[in-house]
Amino acid sequence: MEKLLALYQASVRKAQDHLVKSKQLFSEGLISKNQLDENERAIAAAQLKVTEVQQQMTSADAQIAQTLLEVEGEKQIAKLGPLPKGGLIKTTSFIRYNGVGLWSLSQAGKIELFFQQTFKRPLPIAVFGQGAIHDRWRLDHHNAMDVSLNPDEPEGLALMEFLRGNGIPFSAFRGAIPGVATGPHIHIGLPSHRY
Repeated sequence: MEKLLALYQASVRKAQDHLVKSKQLFSEGLISKNQLDENERAIAAAQLKVTEVQQQMTSADAQIAQTLLEVEGEKQIAKLGPLPKGGLIKTTSFIRYNGVGLWSLSQAGKIELFFQQTFKRPLPIAVFGQGAIHDRWRLDHHNAMDVSLNPDEPEGLALMEFLRGNGIPFSAFRGAIPGVATGPHIHIGLPSHRY
Protein backbone atom coordinates (compact mmCIF):
# COMPACT_ATOMS: atom_id res chain seq x y z
CA MET A 1 0.00 0.00 0.00
CA GLU A 2 2.93 2.34 0.65
CA LYS A 3 4.11 1.88 -2.96
CA LEU A 4 0.60 2.49 -4.25
CA LEU A 5 0.33 5.60 -2.06
CA ALA A 6 3.59 6.95 -3.48
CA LEU A 7 2.28 6.41 -7.03
CA TYR A 8 -1.01 8.17 -6.25
CA GLN A 9 0.81 11.06 -4.56
CA ALA A 10 2.99 11.41 -7.66
CA SER A 11 -0.19 11.51 -9.76
CA VAL A 12 -1.54 14.32 -7.56
CA ARG A 13 1.67 16.34 -8.01
CA LYS A 14 1.59 15.76 -11.76
CA ALA A 15 -2.08 16.82 -11.93
CA GLN A 16 -1.31 19.92 -9.83
CA ASP A 17 1.56 20.88 -12.16
CA HIS A 18 -0.73 20.35 -15.13
CA LEU A 19 -3.39 22.56 -13.52
CA VAL A 20 -0.88 25.39 -12.99
CA LYS A 21 -0.04 25.25 -16.70
CA SER A 22 -3.72 25.01 -17.60
CA LYS A 23 -4.55 28.13 -15.56
CA GLN A 24 -1.82 30.01 -17.41
CA LEU A 25 -3.14 28.78 -20.77
CA PHE A 26 -6.71 29.68 -19.75
CA SER A 27 -5.64 33.20 -18.73
CA GLU A 28 -4.04 33.56 -22.18
CA GLY A 29 -7.23 32.30 -23.80
CA LEU A 30 -5.59 29.21 -25.27
CA ILE A 31 -7.85 26.62 -23.55
CA SER A 32 -11.54 26.62 -22.61
CA LYS A 33 -13.05 26.82 -19.13
CA ASN A 34 -14.24 23.22 -19.60
CA GLN A 35 -10.66 22.05 -20.09
CA LEU A 36 -9.59 23.93 -16.96
CA ASP A 37 -12.48 22.38 -14.99
CA GLU A 38 -11.51 18.93 -16.27
CA ASN A 39 -7.98 19.42 -14.93
CA GLU A 40 -9.38 20.47 -11.51
CA ARG A 41 -11.56 17.32 -11.47
CA ALA A 42 -8.48 15.24 -12.28
CA ILE A 43 -6.74 16.62 -9.15
CA ALA A 44 -9.80 15.85 -7.01
CA ALA A 45 -9.93 12.28 -8.36
CA ALA A 46 -6.20 11.79 -7.74
CA GLN A 47 -6.49 13.19 -4.19
CA LEU A 48 -9.45 10.88 -3.52
CA LYS A 49 -7.29 7.88 -4.44
CA VAL A 50 -4.60 9.08 -2.02
CA THR A 51 -7.19 9.49 0.75
CA GLU A 52 -8.65 6.02 0.10
CA VAL A 53 -5.23 4.35 0.30
CA GLN A 54 -4.39 6.29 3.47
CA GLN A 55 -7.66 5.09 5.03
CA GLN A 56 -6.89 1.50 4.00
CA MET A 57 -3.43 1.81 5.56
CA THR A 58 -4.92 3.20 8.79
CA SER A 59 -7.44 0.36 8.87
CA ALA A 60 -4.71 -2.22 8.28
CA ASP A 61 -2.58 -0.66 11.04
CA ALA A 62 -5.56 -0.81 13.43
CA GLN A 63 -6.18 -4.48 12.57
CA ILE A 64 -2.53 -5.32 13.16
CA ALA A 65 -2.54 -3.43 16.49
CA GLN A 66 -5.76 -5.21 17.53
CA THR A 67 -4.22 -8.59 16.72
CA LEU A 68 -1.05 -7.75 18.67
CA LEU A 69 -3.15 -6.66 21.67
CA GLU A 70 -5.12 -9.90 21.51
CA VAL A 71 -1.93 -11.96 21.42
CA GLU A 72 -0.50 -9.96 24.35
CA GLY A 73 -3.71 -10.44 26.36
CA GLU A 74 -3.60 -14.17 25.70
CA LYS A 75 0.06 -14.31 26.80
CA GLN A 76 -0.70 -12.41 30.01
CA ILE A 77 -3.54 -14.78 30.92
CA ALA A 78 -1.55 -17.90 29.93
CA LYS A 79 1.44 -16.75 32.04
CA LEU A 80 -0.67 -16.96 35.17
CA GLY A 81 -1.08 -20.70 34.76
CA PRO A 82 -3.53 -22.77 36.80
CA LEU A 83 -4.86 -21.10 39.92
CA PRO A 84 -5.28 -23.24 43.06
CA LYS A 85 -8.74 -23.60 44.61
CA GLY A 86 -9.54 -20.41 46.50
CA GLY A 87 -6.66 -18.60 44.76
CA LEU A 88 -6.97 -14.92 43.82
CA ILE A 89 -4.95 -13.00 41.24
CA LYS A 90 -5.17 -9.24 40.63
CA THR A 91 -3.54 -7.52 37.66
CA THR A 92 -4.03 -4.07 36.20
CA SER A 93 -6.51 -5.44 33.68
CA PHE A 94 -8.40 -8.18 35.52
CA ILE A 95 -9.07 -10.05 38.76
CA ARG A 96 -9.50 -13.82 38.85
CA TYR A 97 -10.79 -15.89 41.76
CA ASN A 98 -10.83 -19.68 41.56
CA GLY A 99 -13.76 -20.74 43.73
CA VAL A 100 -13.56 -23.47 46.31
CA GLY A 101 -16.86 -25.16 45.44
CA LEU A 102 -18.53 -26.52 42.34
CA TRP A 103 -20.20 -24.01 40.06
CA SER A 104 -23.18 -24.27 37.75
CA LEU A 105 -25.57 -21.76 36.24
CA SER A 106 -28.31 -23.18 38.43
CA GLN A 107 -26.73 -21.13 41.26
CA ALA A 108 -27.47 -17.88 39.41
CA GLY A 109 -30.70 -17.36 41.38
CA LYS A 110 -28.75 -17.06 44.65
CA ILE A 111 -26.55 -14.36 43.11
CA GLU A 112 -29.52 -12.51 41.62
CA LEU A 113 -31.35 -12.57 44.96
CA PHE A 114 -28.30 -11.16 46.78
CA PHE A 115 -27.96 -8.34 44.27
CA GLN A 116 -31.69 -7.53 44.23
CA GLN A 117 -31.86 -7.38 48.03
CA THR A 118 -28.66 -5.36 48.35
CA PHE A 119 -29.11 -2.83 45.53
CA LYS A 120 -32.90 -2.89 44.99
CA ARG A 121 -32.54 -3.57 41.29
CA PRO A 122 -32.06 -6.65 39.10
CA LEU A 123 -28.61 -8.05 38.53
CA PRO A 124 -27.50 -6.60 35.14
CA ILE A 125 -26.81 -9.90 33.34
CA ALA A 126 -25.37 -9.22 29.90
CA VAL A 127 -24.98 -12.84 28.76
CA PHE A 128 -26.34 -15.98 30.40
CA GLY A 129 -24.58 -19.05 29.01
CA GLN A 130 -23.16 -19.06 25.50
CA GLY A 131 -23.52 -15.80 23.55
CA ALA A 132 -22.79 -14.68 20.00
CA ILE A 133 -19.57 -12.91 21.03
CA HIS A 134 -18.34 -16.12 22.66
CA ASP A 135 -19.10 -18.08 19.48
CA ARG A 136 -17.19 -15.48 17.43
CA TRP A 137 -14.21 -15.64 19.81
CA ARG A 138 -14.50 -19.45 20.06
CA LEU A 139 -14.89 -19.38 23.86
CA ASP A 140 -16.82 -22.05 25.75
CA HIS A 141 -19.15 -19.94 27.92
CA HIS A 142 -21.93 -22.50 28.41
CA ASN A 143 -21.56 -22.65 32.20
CA ALA A 144 -20.94 -18.95 32.86
CA MET A 145 -22.66 -15.60 32.88
CA ASP A 146 -21.40 -12.08 32.31
CA VAL A 147 -22.63 -9.24 34.48
CA SER A 148 -22.38 -5.63 33.31
CA LEU A 149 -20.70 -4.19 36.39
CA ASN A 150 -17.36 -2.46 36.68
CA PRO A 151 -15.29 -4.39 39.25
CA ASP A 152 -13.85 -1.15 40.66
CA GLU A 153 -17.23 0.42 41.49
CA PRO A 154 -19.27 -0.26 44.66
CA GLU A 155 -21.76 -2.70 43.09
CA GLY A 156 -18.98 -4.66 41.39
CA LEU A 157 -16.90 -4.77 44.58
CA ALA A 158 -19.90 -5.99 46.61
CA LEU A 159 -20.73 -8.67 44.03
CA MET A 160 -17.14 -9.95 43.98
CA GLU A 161 -17.08 -10.06 47.79
CA PHE A 162 -20.33 -12.08 47.76
CA LEU A 163 -18.91 -14.46 45.15
CA ARG A 164 -15.70 -15.01 47.14
CA GLY A 165 -17.68 -15.47 50.36
CA ASN A 166 -19.68 -18.23 48.65
CA GLY A 167 -16.71 -19.87 46.92
CA ILE A 168 -18.02 -18.99 43.42
CA PRO A 169 -15.32 -18.55 40.75
CA PHE A 170 -15.19 -15.34 38.73
CA SER A 171 -13.03 -13.21 36.48
CA ALA A 172 -13.50 -9.45 36.63
CA PHE A 173 -12.30 -7.32 33.73
CA ARG A 174 -11.48 -3.65 34.18
CA GLY A 175 -11.53 -2.93 30.46
CA ALA A 176 -11.56 -4.50 27.04
CA ILE A 177 -9.05 -7.24 26.25
CA PRO A 178 -9.32 -8.10 22.55
CA GLY A 179 -10.54 -11.64 22.04
CA VAL A 180 -11.26 -12.03 25.77
CA ALA A 181 -13.45 -9.19 27.09
CA THR A 182 -15.46 -6.47 25.35
CA GLY A 183 -15.22 -4.10 28.30
CA PRO A 184 -15.56 -3.86 32.08
CA HIS A 185 -17.65 -6.72 33.44
CA ILE A 186 -17.69 -9.64 35.86
CA HIS A 187 -17.62 -13.13 34.37
CA ILE A 188 -19.18 -15.55 36.87
CA GLY A 189 -17.99 -19.13 36.50
CA LEU A 190 -14.73 -20.78 35.60
CA PRO A 191 -12.68 -19.05 32.88
CA SER A 192 -13.93 -19.74 29.36
CA HIS A 193 -11.61 -21.96 27.35
CA ARG A 194 -11.05 -21.74 23.60
CA TYR A 195 -12.47 -24.54 21.48
